Amino acid sequence: MAERGQRRRRSGGRLGNAERRGAAAISQMPWQIPVNNDRPTEPLNEDGINAIHEGAMRILEEIGMEILNAEALEIFRDAGAIIKGENVRVGRDFIMEMLSKAPEQWTLTPRNPERALPVGGNHILFGNVSSPPSYWALDSGGKKTGTREMCQNFYKLSQYFNCIHFIGGYPVEPQDIHPSIRHLDMLYDKLTMSDKVVHTYSLGKERVEDVMEMVRIAGGHSHEEFEQGPKLYTNINSTSPLKHDEPMLDGWMRMARRNQGLIVTPFTLAGAMAPVTMAGAVAQSLAEGLIAVALAQYIRPGAACAIGTFTSNVDMKSGAPAFGTPEYMRATQMTGQMARFYKLPMRSSGVCAANVPDGQAIWETMNSLWASVQSGTNLVYHAAGWLEGGLIASPEKFVMDCEVLQQIQRYFDPVITATTADDIAVEAIRSVGNDGHFFGIQHTQERYTTAFYQPFLSDWRNFEAWEAAGGIWTAQRAHQVYKAIIDEFEAPPMDEAIREELEAFVMRRKQDGGAPTDF
Repeated sequence: MAERGQRRRRSGGRLGNAERRGAAAISQMPWQIPVNNDRPTEPLNEDGINAIHEGAMRILEEIGMEILNAEALEIFRDAGAIIKGENVRVGRDFIMEMLSKAPEQWTLTPRNPERALPVGGNHILFGNVSSPPSYWALDSGGKKTGTREMCQNFYKLSQYFNCIHFIGGYPVEPQDIHPSIRHLDMLYDKLTMSDKVVHTYSLGKERVEDVMEMVRIAGGHSHEEFEQGPKLYTNINSTSPLKHDEPMLDGWMRMARRNQGLIVTPFTLAGAMAPVTMAGAVAQSLAEGLIAVALAQYIRPGAACAIGTFTSNVDMKSGAPAFGTPEYMRATQMTGQMARFYKLPMRSSGVCAANVPDGQAIWETMNSLWASVQSGTNLVYHAAGWLEGGLIASPEKFVMDCEVLQQIQRYFDPVITATTADDIAVEAIRSVGNDGHFFGIQHTQERYTTAFYQPFLSDWRNFEAWEAAGGIWTAQRAHQVYKAIIDEFEAPPMDEAIREELEAFVMRRKQDGGAPTDF
């Protein structure tokens, strides 16, 4: 047994093949944990921060939150909350006391410890698109229902791209697998096709418990080792306005007790599920999130928590969600200020309302991604592949977004802003003088291969050269890259004994019936 345990702990081993050898399909940047040393954009002054905090506290004290989970109600009752039916009102002293127990930074360690992720501080991490029911690709013949094969291909993209740090929920919902066993098949695929941090949906105790056990097995951990620090995470959403439901709170509490990563992200759309004013929407979002963090800290002081923002606005003509808007950007920046006020890591998203990977998709996603940078976000959900307000996952959009993510990572590179004598380059300027160019001088020759970001998708040729090469538009180039990646993909290594144990667990749980469903 000791020998097998040692073998298991070695199994996570090194970075994947694409990282070690450089990808054949593209030349990409190496695996790295981006550090955002920029001063965050802070639209709120001190009075504004205090006003939003006061609003969030008054919501919790005077209006309360509907807690649709009997166990959570009893925990709040034990904590001294005022409870009427399912409405829970808590005082600010309790909330702030609980928040003081939450760590400002924590680490997620997947089955490959070389992929460990620091959550908090000035680190910014990017994750794949998660949970759309539908799929669109250039060769799909239109919008399609998600399948297991589609989901597997997104797992391959997520593992392949070094700028994707963690793998969220199903990149597209695999509706060809029965909901009772869907989590078993998809987590098996995720854990064998990737060695990065993974996620569990909080949708009933069986799903959460199964996924925690599968992650424990994949990492070769004893139960005690598994609970020493977060090995996976969940993200729950409140049911805005002002509700937390049964299954999500159940998963939240189970994960808290076992010391796993916890992210709460209210989905507050200003003008629909929250006030039309962005300050009001942010205050409501914070109230909905902070009560969940307080619950986790009461259950397990020091539980690894983060606050999420998904505050945007609706199109007041149609009621449709809008993303990547000026209001979305400001709400994200404002929430970043409040997350620092409460000393919690923050999650935001890379989102758009566009239906295909076109210009609208890019400018809205760029707005949301740069809002993440400006806000001091620590985890960026849906950073690659999201379309139609989260209803479509697209492999072409995934590839296009990864080009943007690489550029953001390069933007953080301290080499760009270095100010040594060689960087100021007075002698190089002297050698060229008032007549000549810098192409051929030694200073340039020593640096030209690494001086600037080299894209894998952008085409920098002039129109005539681009046209002569076939005139391939961006989404078409992204499609070609996507196909090349899938063709050359190699899964990261996994110890065969661990793989067999995972397979046996999945088979046993399928025989047990998996998770109960409503149909």
